[in-house]
Amino acid sequence: MLPDWLETVADPVLQEAKSPSLEELHGELLRQWGSSEVWRLSYGLRSVIAKRGSDGQYGEGTVYERIVIPLELPAPRLIHASSGVLVLEDAGRVTLEQEPTAEGFLAAAELSAAIRSKPVGQPSEFPPERVKELAGRIGRIDFDLGPLVEALAALHREAPTAVVHGDFVPKNLVTDGSRWTAIDWPGAYVAPHLSDLYTLIRDAVALGHDREAIVARYIDASGTDSELVERQLLAGGGCFFLIALTFIVEEGLRTIPESKNWIDGLLTELADVVEKLA
Repeated sequence: MLPDWLETVADPVLQEAKSPSLEELHGELLRQWGSSEVWRLSYGLRSVIAKRGSDGQYGEGTVYERIVIPLELPAPRLIHASSGVLVLEDAGRVTLEQEPTAEGFLAAAELSAAIRSKPVGQPSEFPPERVKELAGRIGRIDFDLGPLVEALAALHREAPTAVVHGDFVPKNLVTDGSRWTAIDWPGAYVAPHLSDLYTLIRDAVALGHDREAIVARYIDASGTDSELVERQLLAGGGCFFLIALTFIVEEGLRTIPESKNWIDGLLTELADVVEKLA
């Protein structure tokens, strides 16, 4: 049974799917978290994605208008947005999580480079002082974050500011068999670090894939100096863990109760990154 909230976007859904009515659509629930619900709606060979977001997921339409659309980023086409509900192009049926191949991770590294290649005309949204701000909101960090602050300050002097997807992980990387697309953009912002590549590599290594091949593919696709990339990766990792921990303590404990079990591991990984930056 389709959710009642689809009635609010019935017109754009039916127009895109070429269906005569909602009742004749085939609905496939793709994801359901405390803050988001995602459906694939199909009629014959045509399909469309409908997503309802709340809390941190509510503002994805604004991110599309502010970042994704103006920069023509490799994201699903936005068909309609209203009151936290999005209607999006169906960009593919296979995620990197479903088929975590070495070739897929290399393609994702190229995708990250393509996103980073888009010039942005706005200041960084993760300046060095944000490290202290997020640490205060988390309230559980008992080690010195000074090396991360210093690394970020250096990157703001040496590296270009570009788009950070914010959740560049296998479940959000989709292929239609010929191209790869990043989905789920509510956490996107601009900064000079490489947290997207860091999280991609983190998942790849956990699956036994070669880290160096992925880094080399990114460097080749982006034309970036290898030494700079390594510093961007470590700083990006630190920023990712701070954002993830902030989400858990401020929202995740309520919307994803099991996220309480992630805190200790994320703190350990954050400490490891900071130690490497020292």
